[in-house]
Amino acid sequence: MEYFKTIFLESAAGFINNLDAKTRKKIFYNIRLAEKSNDPKLFKKLTDDIWEFRVRFSNNQIRLLSFWDKRDNENTLVVTTNGFVKKTQKTPKTEINKAKKIRSEYLKY
Repeated sequence: MEYFKTIFLESAAGFINNLDAKTRKKIFYNIRLAEKSNDPKLFKKLTDDIWEFRVRFSNNQIRLLSFWDKRDNENTLVVTTNGFVKKTQKTPKTEINKAKKIRSEYLKY
């Protein structure tokens, strides 16, 4: 059973495409797992509107920020906005603000 489907907006896709093949493979593996398991170790709520896919691979903490789009009553969609390699304990406010801005632009349409 799938809890949700994931799509990638341009900035998230660009971030992923700049990573090496093994890291990309791990990211997509974890996202598929999160879609089926709803595991907070893989997909966790950060703010009211912003969630993060969490990937640990070869000493890197990779985060992909996302939000839910439930406007279509049939499909639950998670929209991935941007990604970064986490270097500190806290998620940078600039990345969260970027995700919020992308979310508000996306939901206009």
